[in-house]
Amino acid sequence: MKHKLLWIVLAFASFTLNTTLAAPELTAVPQEAQAALLSAQVLSMHHYKQIPLDDVASAKIFDNYLKALDGDKLFFLQTDIDHFADARTKLDDAILKQDLSIPFAIYNLYQQRVTDRIEYAQTLLSKGFDFTQKENYQYTRKHAAWPKSADEINNLWRLRVKNDWLRLRLAGKDDKSIAETLNKRYANSLDSLAKVKSEDVFQYFMTAYAMAIDPHTDYFGMRAADDFDISMKLSLTGIGAVLQDKDEYTTIRELVAGGPAALSGKLNVGDRIVGVGQGSASVVEVLGKRLDDTVALIRGAENTTVQLDILPAEASLDGKHKLISLIRKKISLDKQAAKESVINIKEGGITRRIGVITLPGFYQDFAAHQRGDKDYKSATRDVARLLTGFKKAKVDSVLIDLRNNGGGSLDEAIDLTGLFIDKGPVVQERDSKGHITVGSDTHAGLAWRGPLGILINRGSASASEIFAAAIQDYGRGVIIGETSFGKGTVQSVINLDQLVNNAKPKYGELKMTIAQFFRINGGTTQLRGVTPDISLPSMTDEEDFGESSYDNALPWSQIKTAVYTPVGDLTGILPRLIARHDLRVSGDKNFKYLQQDIDELNTRRQTNQISLNEEDRRRERAMQEARIKLRGKAQGLDTDNPSIQDDGLQSSERNLATDLALEKARKNAKDVLLDEAAHILGDEVDMLRNNPALAANVLPRLH
Repeated sequence: MKHKLLWIVLAFASFTLNTTLAAPELTAVPQEAQAALLSAQVLSMHHYKQIPLDDVASAKIFDNYLKALDGDKLFFLQTDIDHFADARTKLDDAILKQDLSIPFAIYNLYQQRVTDRIEYAQTLLSKGFDFTQKENYQYTRKHAAWPKSADEINNLWRLRVKNDWLRLRLAGKDDKSIAETLNKRYANSLDSLAKVKSEDVFQYFMTAYAMAIDPHTDYFGMRAADDFDISMKLSLTGIGAVLQDKDEYTTIRELVAGGPAALSGKLNVGDRIVGVGQGSASVVEVLGKRLDDTVALIRGAENTTVQLDILPAEASLDGKHKLISLIRKKISLDKQAAKESVINIKEGGITRRIGVITLPGFYQDFAAHQRGDKDYKSATRDVARLLTGFKKAKVDSVLIDLRNNGGGSLDEAIDLTGLFIDKGPVVQERDSKGHITVGSDTHAGLAWRGPLGILINRGSASASEIFAAAIQDYGRGVIIGETSFGKGTVQSVINLDQLVNNAKPKYGELKMTIAQFFRINGGTTQLRGVTPDISLPSMTDEEDFGESSYDNALPWSQIKTAVYTPVGDLTGILPRLIARHDLRVSGDKNFKYLQQDIDELNTRRQTNQISLNEEDRRRERAMQEARIKLRGKAQGLDTDNPSIQDDGLQSSERNLATDLALEKARKNAKDVLLDEAAHILGDEVDMLRNNPALAANVLPRLH
């Protein structure tokens, strides 16, 4: 490998970096520099905060960029950071002058440092480790100082590799297989690094720039823009297969029911795609390519043909291939859509049926809606359909599970609220000029008039918070869980190519904050989130996750209350529900176990380290497995299920069948919080049926 002297010329200063690059050195292409300048012009003029792109902003971009590349400070040395000192206030100039050599030079050095650390890690595998020593491994180093010397960073990596080795050793692997597994893992890391493209580096940098303005502004390159569009409309055009990268092969992990791949009967889970062809054109080999590049080749226009060169799951690496032709179709991503289930709550010989709707996001196919498609995909339409089914099934109450629902369409949040109230305001918006508008439900009637609960956690954000806050302000339902994320801002997606009338896309899109939203009671969910009526235990560290974890988040504020009339009053029933909840969980073994897990997790967060002494770790592992098996017996579960044990492997390193079985076991694990939320609603049903006066206050009143 060549030693290359990398000179970075700045406006008023220069510095030199000595690098040895294993992967190709990357440079920006002209359209990326143009996209950066265009983004800066849009953000400076139209963003809600309208922060100028200057030296102050440059320093924030610099910090964000380093954090994105090396947040745990495991690759760069302090001397590297010192070399970058002049660049700290030059990134604004890099954007405005359309010269991105500085951020790319920083990335190229990062790439070299990653190569250095991984190659060093590989040298340790032939030496072995002494697990009788009293040493500790630090989980996270985000608050640590940059390593000051090669010896210091080498020791950090020695401890990191030692922990990797010990995890596999505790799982029963012998030293030879451990060395092989880790060597392959580290080699794969280098291989992934070598596949990074200019567009990836540009994405990292532009994300750092966008988030320097506010936490929810973002830049999407063309491929990221496509993925965002898919996530909103929950559909794509392709073959209907979930793919993963495994040992350099694009491997089928799942076949989507009703998709071309499943209907063909010619493909199976575990089959490897080694080539892709368009129509009758020659097949192009994809072995060793990036997964997203292969996926892009497989996707295409509806009703067009794609050819797949398949190495069957059961075949050896030099086994017989088969060539398959499929017609691309529109694939609905139903796994990410609203789903229903029913929980039966039995108490005192009476069974209460709680209908649960799990909603992962507030999705809508905007394009289909705009062109008048009557069957366009929509979260509200899906929930309305499920509510109709619940009424036919005669459920006693409905629980909307919004845990880890990060939001989506603002219109969907308003329309979804409208399923549970008659008419009225749902959310208020204030733009950068201070103008306030009110988003209202204008559709008469309710899709569900009975008892209602909303389950939220720290991952419930944005549109989830609008919906939960409106339900709470109207007194329409009980909010259960933990305080939500605290994202009270509104974003709009701007297509940069449409902005400059480009016939062919090349600039990407901006997701830009344009307003702040407020509850109809005048407060905002910004920073503080939605506080539940009944709190459940939380494993979330609020210092690391949520709006309050961002140093540039907008502050909490308040405006005038909107004109609205509550449809219910929960003040009389909430104290009774809380009392019954407290009594029940005080004697619930599952809640006791959950609290033990939370206490243990908090202890680990505080200590931020784990022992690398084998005897200590085996003792900890034995105690943990004993606790898990005890819980499993109490819940009637399979106590020998391997999912309860740490096998030390990454997902791609496991046998595919084993990995799928583990995934299924985790999904089927008892959901203590969901069960308790259902019990709370069961309590409410009992109280309302036994107390007509209370029911008259709680259930929605017509005006």
